[in-house]
Amino acid sequence: MDTCAIAGVGLIGGSFALALKKAGFRGAVLGVDHPEAAAAALARGAIDEAVPLEAAVERADLIYLAQPIGAILETLPKLDAPTFITDAGSTKTAIVNRARETVRRAQFLGGHPMAGKAVSGVANADADLFAGRTYVLTPRDPAELETPAAREFRNWLEAIGARPVVVAPEEHDRVVAATSHLPQLLSTALAGFLAERLGGPSPIAGPGLDDMLRLAGSPYELWRDILETNAAQIDEALRDFAAALDRLRGELLSVEMRAAFQAANRFRNSTR
Repeated sequence: MDTCAIAGVGLIGGSFALALKKAGFRGAVLGVDHPEAAAAALARGAIDEAVPLEAAVERADLIYLAQPIGAILETLPKLDAPTFITDAGSTKTAIVNRARETVRRAQFLGGHPMAGKAVSGVANADADLFAGRTYVLTPRDPAELETPAAREFRNWLEAIGARPVVVAPEEHDRVVAATSHLPQLLSTALAGFLAERLGGPSPIAGPGLDDMLRLAGSPYELWRDILETNAAQIDEALRDFAAALDRLRGELLSVEMRAAFQAANRFRNSTR
């Protein structure tokens, strides 16, 4: 791989660029973004050159799409070149299907780094962001992992410290609906409930509430595309969680509540 082009040089795209450089990549890193973001990425040292998408497509061996999901879906049909394309979108089925429908001459391999920060932008990019973190790859066909370009990409993922995990795109979306999208909506719902119940912030609250409300600070603009592209799986997770809440209501004053806490404790400890 001689040239890597990153579309969307924010936190994830900028961190991927910095991680590549730290891991020994000596080729050119091109950045595709609006002028202010591209200038910030240049100043940060994440990219070597800011270029339009068309130039990136012509020059790059690897195109890394780190844009919002909607922008990824719009960009994929424009990538008509014999190159390797991957993405960092947080839902996968819609993206993988769009790539299969529109990408003709390139190889596409879906991806989702399970890494991030509470802050965004290339100013917060970190070369070690992916170190020790799961990096999900979602091929439609397992044979997609065996091409020379895919093997080289996986080698770079390991070089930056990521831990590649391979699952089908539908399975990825089913799991993240429960592990990522559901917690966001629960935090959002809790914040809205408290605002209505209390009328505003209350001094009668401990640090546990801060933990529960952290995700409620996420902007809708970040989540709109996620909700739209994984609606069915999120709806199922919400339905099943509502049933779990109903069970807890029924067990509120019963001995079963002890078992519920114990099961929750075991699962929490297993995730640490």
